[in-house]
Amino acid sequence: MKIHRKLICLVVFLSVGFLLSAQEVTKKKATAEEVAAKQETKEYKKQLNILNKGMTTTASGLQYKVTEKTEGVQAKNGDIVKVHYTGKLVGGTKFDSSLDRDQPLSLLLGVGMVIKGWDEGIALLKVGEKATFVIPGDIAYGEGGSGVLIGPNETLVFDVELVEIAATKPFDTSGIKENITESGLKYYVIKSNSEGKKSVVGKPVLVSYSGYFEDGKKFDTSWNPRKYFQPLKFVLGQGQVIKGWDEAVTLMRLGERMRFVVPANLAYGEKGYPGAIPPNSTLIFDIELVDVPEK
Repeated sequence: MKIHRKLICLVVFLSVGFLLSAQEVTKKKATAEEVAAKQETKEYKKQLNILNKGMTTTASGLQYKVTEKTEGVQAKNGDIVKVHYTGKLVGGTKFDSSLDRDQPLSLLLGVGMVIKGWDEGIALLKVGEKATFVIPGDIAYGEGGSGVLIGPNETLVFDVELVEIAATKPFDTSGIKENITESGLKYYVIKSNSEGKKSVVGKPVLVSYSGYFEDGKKFDTSWNPRKYFQPLKFVLGQGQVIKGWDEAVTLMRLGERMRFVVPANLAYGEKGYPGAIPPNSTLIFDIELVDVPEK
């Protein structure tokens, strides 16, 4: 799937620890002198000094400035976060941006999925905050660099926004009205968005989800590091998912979160799903509608 490949590329691009062939290592060593020379020029130092104004420097050498503050929830290691970013060299050359794809990067914070400067920097932010990071080479891509544009020990600049801390715990329905449809599908609106784009039968949707049995045991989730936190994409109302899902997601708008209690006849019925879902199981799904693409 396209989304799956796209997220893999993003995580690989930002992650440390990838291997270079002997030929690439030789090439990077040759350009290391060029990068070092560039960093000694007056123009480079001037541009770096401009970036450094108003920055706070941590023990690791990370420099950061929160450019838009909020009272949101503080990120911490172990959280799954969504981040929009634009990455640039000190001279202003852009090498990557999630904004160009209109798709924030999802990652598990503090486990080395991304460069060290990111793990440290994102954990300094609250949901909704924007910041600029100036990340020295030793906590960026180090001696190996990355790709064509990022040389060995290159200092990088990131403008970032902590969009969201993903809801990886079961949705809390305390005090929330229970709704029930004619088919017997029950649902709770956890987060509404009356201005959000409506899902449309016959059109694709992307959802993040977790599935639970009635005893609370989780049996499936899209928030899985091994799957690169890939949302599930399907065409609504075409029988590509269980009946309860086709009905459930038609009730949703972009950005909304709902809990659905799906009776067995709208799920896997009398047969269940061998090895995963017992026969006649009522299932609970926490669903977030994350995109309503045109194609």
